[in-house]
Amino acid sequence: MKFCSSCIFLLLCLAAPAGLAAQCASAPQGELRANPGRPTVADPAGITEYGVLEVEYGWNHAWLGGQARENDFGALLKFSALCDLELRWSPDTVISQDGQRGFGDNWIGAQYRFFHQSRTLPTMAASYMVKIPSASAARGLGTGQVDQQIKFLASKDLGATHFDFNASALVIGRPADGGRDTAAEIDLSVSHPVWKKLALTGEIYGDTSLNNAVPGFTSTLWALTCNLSPRLVVDAGMDTTLTPAAPFRKRFVMGVVYSIGELYPGLRRRLHQ
Repeated sequence: MKFCSSCIFLLLCLAAPAGLAAQCASAPQGELRANPGRPTVADPAGITEYGVLEVEYGWNHAWLGGQARENDFGALLKFSALCDLELRWSPDTVISQDGQRGFGDNWIGAQYRFFHQSRTLPTMAASYMVKIPSASAARGLGTGQVDQQIKFLASKDLGATHFDFNASALVIGRPADGGRDTAAEIDLSVSHPVWKKLALTGEIYGDTSLNNAVPGFTSTLWALTCNLSPRLVVDAGMDTTLTPAAPFRKRFVMGVVYSIGELYPGLRRRLHQ
């Protein structure tokens, strides 16, 4: 029943008439523009342009401590099904760790923007994501448990500087007894253009303790992004732990964001007639 209800909801979103977007501030105006959520941990409160499908794809190389290394290739597919509602699917397509390689977990969910930025207040949104445990627990690539994330997001532009703030509640399944642990995560990122199409992004983020075996940690990420075109953005940066309990010592990240195109035929023409 839950699966059928989700399918019906998705079909209703896809079939929403273009007339509902007549007052949609995020409807495409001229050339499509990407809305990057990477390389930072924090996501923007703003969503993809209405009716537009967008993809993010990246490679992470993490130093776990000692000689241990991890490589993973992850994606995020975003679709703004309604003016303020974005559907999300985030698969870890390949994970390689300690000689083991395989498919990762899949996260699915949605983000709803409930307030648009004003002169004094930021854009605000809420999101919910649930993990489908598709990674192999036997090979140590995943836990085999269902996890959940509930997030509050706020974004604000002050001149040319952009701020993203996220506060998340995490519900993580225990592999041993099937129970649940909870933790909170706080993220703050700042981005500012430094030269032509190049921008510098800095972020600090951290998690509270999950349980006695998994303590809290704090980490910082610094990256460069380059807008090759309004709909294509590339990035590269380094994530470094600030506390000894982080899940990795440092991590190199690089990736791309691309606005694929509009899925509602004739939407742009109808909105701007």
